[in-house]
Amino acid sequence: MVVVAAPPRSRSLAFLALTKPRIIELLLVTTVPTMVVAENGLPSVWLMIATLIGGSLAAGGANAFNMYIDRDIDAVMNRTKGRPLVTGEVTPTEALVFAATIEAGAFIWLWWQVNFLSAVLAVSACAFYVFVYTMWLKRTSTQNIVIGGAAGAVPALVGWSAVTNSVGLPAVLLFAVIFFWTPPHFWALAIKYEDDYASADVPMMPVVEGHRKTAIQMIVYSAIVGVITLALWPAANLGWIYLGTAIVLAVLFTGGAVRLLVETDPAEQARKSMRYFAFSITHLTVLFGALAVDRLVQWGGA
Repeated sequence: MVVVAAPPRSRSLAFLALTKPRIIELLLVTTVPTMVVAENGLPSVWLMIATLIGGSLAAGGANAFNMYIDRDIDAVMNRTKGRPLVTGEVTPTEALVFAATIEAGAFIWLWWQVNFLSAVLAVSACAFYVFVYTMWLKRTSTQNIVIGGAAGAVPALVGWSAVTNSVGLPAVLLFAVIFFWTPPHFWALAIKYEDDYASADVPMMPVVEGHRKTAIQMIVYSAIVGVITLALWPAANLGWIYLGTAIVLAVLFTGGAVRLLVETDPAEQARKSMRYFAFSITHLTVLFGALAVDRLVQWGGA
């Protein structure tokens, strides 16, 4: 059998796919608004760019490690069969070297251009994602995404520390928002792809506990997200733009989970779960956008 090497463009895109760019985009949506709040205005353009570059490399390295470790699962699941390590576009050794290289680059870059604390936080998130979530919890516990979601919340801490070289209460609350937002966000996807996870023997909540218990958990976590977003209003000295947005989003986010609970038709539940998944992304994007707008309006009026 003759193996034909993939053309350069295909190889480049394959390595890019290892970093899961769409996930990185969502993580970075939380970074810049956090920096704006920490700065009480607009940080320097270079600091924002440098933090985004370092954050992208750190998240990309973590995701590439994840694909390297999960290549056996990805080969079984229909949703992930097109990933580079499954298709053979990238070898496991290449993926491992690539992941280690850009993760090391992230640490060096953030230490050089931002500060040491931000570099440590970013790489610590990678270590947590790889060792705690991917290698341990994902294959053993229904709480995998609950605890493992902490890694995806760290960019808020990185954004805050990039500006202040410290971690304050508002940063911790922003971390908590993303931490508690992650389970309902991911469980909505898991409901849709329940058969995939079952075939790969991954104990996601819908597979082990069923849709009803999963929906109840989603209601609880979405409600907690709402409470934390409201607590952030006085803690970060935010204004009415943020508060009004947070209230509306809290109602919609929790309401969507309630609709999943009362839906009994499996096909309709799968459809609504994907609508909830899509809205959860909008929820986080709009919430953090409101953070930035609110702070910039205050800054401009000062």
